[in-house]
Amino acid sequence: MRNLFARLAVLALALMLVLSACGGQPAATEEAPAATEAAAAATEAPAATEAAAAEPFVFGMLLVGPYNDNGWSQAHYEAGKYVEENLGATMLYLDKVNPADRPGTTPDQLAEELVAQGAKLVIFNSDDMKDASTTFAKAHPDVYVIMASGDQVWSDGKAFEAMPNLTNIMGRMEYGKMMAGCAAALASETHKIGYLGPLINDETRRLAASAYLGAKYCHEKAGGDPASLEFKVTWIGFWFNIPGVTLDPVQVSNDFYTTDYDVVISGIDNPVNLGEAAKLKAEGKNVSGVAYDYVAACEAAPEVCIGVPYFNWGPEYVKAITSAQDGSWSSQFLWASPDWADINNPDTSIVGFEKGPALAEDDAAVLDEFITELAGGLNLWSGPVNLQDGTAYLADGEAATDQQIWYLPQLLEGMEGLSAAE
Repeated sequence: MRNLFARLAVLALALMLVLSACGGQPAATEEAPAATEAAAAATEAPAATEAAAAEPFVFGMLLVGPYNDNGWSQAHYEAGKYVEENLGATMLYLDKVNPADRPGTTPDQLAEELVAQGAKLVIFNSDDMKDASTTFAKAHPDVYVIMASGDQVWSDGKAFEAMPNLTNIMGRMEYGKMMAGCAAALASETHKIGYLGPLINDETRRLAASAYLGAKYCHEKAGGDPASLEFKVTWIGFWFNIPGVTLDPVQVSNDFYTTDYDVVISGIDNPVNLGEAAKLKAEGKNVSGVAYDYVAACEAAPEVCIGVPYFNWGPEYVKAITSAQDGSWSSQFLWASPDWADINNPDTSIVGFEKGPALAEDDAAVLDEFITELAGGLNLWSGPVNLQDGTAYLADGEAATDQQIWYLPQLLEGMEGLSAAE
């Protein structure tokens, strides 16, 4: 027995020496699974990152009117769809964001709802929402904000306020309105043009005035007596009809058409003037109209539509949302001109003009010449230009600054209508 135990002791000692000589290989063997798991995790990490990156960017949009209004709000809604198609983003929206349809709520409160649903960027789509967009942007510095038509972050503007998360985007629709005025002047036989205005502010004054400048230029270009042109603006009080609050735009249109204003230019958010023109044309009256905002607005009544200046927000929204996604965002004031190489290019031009079926072929040719002149540098915002009360605004040969156009204080001499709310 003593010999057996001795042999066992020798064997045990030999085994210990062998293990010692192996330099701790068992410990390395125990660590191998952990290393394998780490390697696997490292391999899977990019896939996880890609999955996170693949999650769609969610943006919200507040529309002042119905999403399918055939005008301003639909142009924004379609732009949101353009963003979804081009970026794989997801749009949330609330329409009819106005005091009549949503009493007791404010746009900034409604923007909170969009953020609660996952929106990382919110578009406020109406000048009527400017104050609310400022309130929201300040309260949510981590949410990107686009204010369509505002001037809050314009360093040369009257209300500049640094807000790193807010960008203003607006198209130079002044050009589109000049085209609308030109088409109206060419089509009018009575030389009396009506302008259906919304509410009165800087934006609506300068756009109505731009339509007048275009009408005046083409009226005279066609050989018309400058004194024979009449251009009247009637403001309804909001961007669209609110029964009991605004003037009825259908009635205003009818008042124009039945007092020899044979062309009515819409400055409101929908083309109701075309519907009234179509009724009167069916009765034998030679009338027509110009729509606004939405590229397909003439479809409301093509037989009387001579054209539509429209906004194409999609490309600029794609640029802004891309910058929010990739971290290159910067607060800016963007007042973008049409793409003069092709004003109707859906991927490049923020402002376009679609000629309507009711525009005569000869008039369409003259309008095309006018557009070519604008593309070549023709500036109708140059003196001499007087304000409605006769005050000199631009001296002979003086070109208006952006500030003089944006903040036009009155309608222009030669225009009939109110320059400020009574």
